[in-house]
Amino acid sequence: MEEMEEELKCPVCGSFYREPIILPCSHNLCQACARNILVQTPDSESPQSRRASGSAVSDYDYLDLDKMSLYSEADSGYGSYGGFASAPTTPCQKSPNGVRVFPPAAPPPPAALAPPPPPRNACLTCPQCHRSLVLDERGLRGFPRNRLLEGVIDRYQQGRAAALRCQLCEKAPKEAAVMCEQCDVFYCDPCRLRCHPPRGPLAKHRLVPPAQGRVSRRLSPRKISTCTDHELENHSMYCVQCKSPVCYQCLEEGKHSSHEVKALGAMWKLHKSQLSQALNGLSDRAKEAKEFLVQLRNMVQQIQENSVEFEACLVAQCDALIDALNRRKAQLLSRVNKEHEHKLKVVRDQISHCTVKLRQTTGLMEYCLEVIKENDPSGFLQISDALIRRVHLTEDQWGKGTLTPRMTTDFDLNLDNAPLLQSIHQLDFVQMKVSSPVPAPPILQLEECCTHNNSATLSWKQPPLSTVQVEGYILELDDGNGGQFREVYVGKETMCTVDGLHFNSTYSARVKAFNKSGVSPYSKTLVLQTSEDTQAEEQTLPFPVPLERSQLRRMSPFSSTLNLQPSFSGRSYFELRSSPHQLSLHSSLQSLNSAGCSFDTQGSPYSQLVAWFSFDPSSAHADIIFSNDNLTVTCNSYDDRVVLGKTGFSKGLHYWELSIDRYDNHPDPAFGVARIDVLKDAMLGKDDKAWAMYVDNNRSWFMHNNSHTNRTEGGITKGATVGVLLDLTRRTLTFSINEDQQGPVAFENLEGLFFPAVSLNRNVQVTLHTGLPVPEFYASRSAMP
Repeated sequence: MEEMEEELKCPVCGSFYREPIILPCSHNLCQACARNILVQTPDSESPQSRRASGSAVSDYDYLDLDKMSLYSEADSGYGSYGGFASAPTTPCQKSPNGVRVFPPAAPPPPAALAPPPPPRNACLTCPQCHRSLVLDERGLRGFPRNRLLEGVIDRYQQGRAAALRCQLCEKAPKEAAVMCEQCDVFYCDPCRLRCHPPRGPLAKHRLVPPAQGRVSRRLSPRKISTCTDHELENHSMYCVQCKSPVCYQCLEEGKHSSHEVKALGAMWKLHKSQLSQALNGLSDRAKEAKEFLVQLRNMVQQIQENSVEFEACLVAQCDALIDALNRRKAQLLSRVNKEHEHKLKVVRDQISHCTVKLRQTTGLMEYCLEVIKENDPSGFLQISDALIRRVHLTEDQWGKGTLTPRMTTDFDLNLDNAPLLQSIHQLDFVQMKVSSPVPAPPILQLEECCTHNNSATLSWKQPPLSTVQVEGYILELDDGNGGQFREVYVGKETMCTVDGLHFNSTYSARVKAFNKSGVSPYSKTLVLQTSEDTQAEEQTLPFPVPLERSQLRRMSPFSSTLNLQPSFSGRSYFELRSSPHQLSLHSSLQSLNSAGCSFDTQGSPYSQLVAWFSFDPSSAHADIIFSNDNLTVTCNSYDDRVVLGKTGFSKGLHYWELSIDRYDNHPDPAFGVARIDVLKDAMLGKDDKAWAMYVDNNRSWFMHNNSHTNRTEGGITKGATVGVLLDLTRRTLTFSINEDQQGPVAFENLEGLFFPAVSLNRNVQVTLHTGLPVPEFYASRSAMP
């Protein structure tokens, strides 16, 4: 019941309604409050004068006065009579309920300062919707009284446990002392003496105690609502057009005579039923709102619990870091103490040695002085030669670095805390991003796809109207016999050349896109037919592959090209066969050494194919950290982690380098090539899927399947460059450090698909350099017959 109290209070005075009246806008006002906020308007602006001048199109109806509305300017707080520029403006104020109300008009100026004002009519502005209503000659009596609201207020006040209060106290109503049955008002003693003195006509009123007055008010019959136009008549019918109760005189004489009317009781029941149905829907919304509030309160509790748990986890993680730092601090202090003890031992040993030598020297000097004092020449000459030799020998002993400290007082230790401080400053929470929609399936570009002998080039794109961000693509081929599909490429590029296919075989290809939200459906399947016959006849409906396609396959730095090799000079023709779920591409090739279509291989089977590529985040271990457009990598783990390049090679001669950007605490990074399914959480070369050279600051080893071979002198430091040369024509792998070849050929008899690979831990950072020419030591070897 307490929630209903705001519905029972006047928006002007903020107290319970007293003698409420219903405005045409359906809002309520106390009759006294309505009288206080009346505004006077000139006669020339009244609806009657406008009707007389011909501006009105229908008879004046106070129930339709909402069509002539006065709106308050929301920004300025001023209201103006709609449609009239000369209407007076009145500043609005705020009632105790916070709504804007319009105070009474200011008193007219003195006659000496202004001419006599013209006749005026009253205008009332609703304080809730700010709609202006012009009163007719009846004034406020033209608005019906809301007796139903009075009854609700009476029941509400009677149901309250608090004592009855005076209804006339302006501030802090006091407890009522009496009630006047005729006035139907509760008075406290001061208000009774002031407003209801026991004299004149008021002397005949009966005053009773408040409790008795409450009972009598509850038992007294409710006054029946009467017609506003005919005050002596009760409402008996309901006007459907005007949506208001009317009396029989209104139907016979008034403006409702031509309107549709219905029985008051029937419409009462109908509207009660409609209100009940509306309340059912509102009740459901209220029930949902209560459940929602319960959910929100549970969320508050859950947030508090999660906050406590998260804070505890954060404190534990930070404490673990502090503990690790303290342990490292103890280790470093132990090293400092060892250095301290070593320096003290060396200095103390030198002090002891010098003390002994000085004592011996001093004794010899004193003895020689005493011998010099003797006066026996023959005796002196007998020992003088020996003494002279001993003095010179002792002097020589002091001159051989004996008087130079063997240890410095400085500690040759320099703590490198910059990486740790940087890591601490970068320590932050990983904020989850808002997920994006799954991308649409890619579209295979048939005019860009072709086959050549045992290789196939595929191209695709996203749908033109697709706006979803794509992070990469996955290309799949079957095994050539219609079996299971396998991934042959994962990356961001939209073109891929696959080599090493079987001759005269049929393959099915499909591609899909992915982002962080998920993977798209597959594209339509493309059927590829490889052929070994280069003299086959041209197919019907030929679609020649443009010259630019052949050039791109050889020279363009597409990081998606799995196997780079020279294209044969010639033209490829293919025909398309389409079905709802499958596209077919059949290709035959014709060798035509025509101008503009040939490739200069310089007569050498070892011509290099220049390829540009970067590291592949999609296949790398989760601990690998990428930067510089995926060309620079490091790791956040002390264990070795593997990262592969985006490009795989099965033919040709390829060379790339890796520069050492950071090399701390003598780790053992490894460089080489690997299969796509190599172990990612172990050093490169620990399994049979990788061929690598791992190095420290002094030496290097070749390793495959955890077998070490050919240890060579020459390590790496910060700033060094490691070169990897993969010759799949000779099927060999060779390494170099700072352009010096490391031993002989590292590995031989390499066959299949190989990816550039690196394994490293957090103490190493490397940068990849691609598109480089073959080093001189290998170029000269390749030129040999």
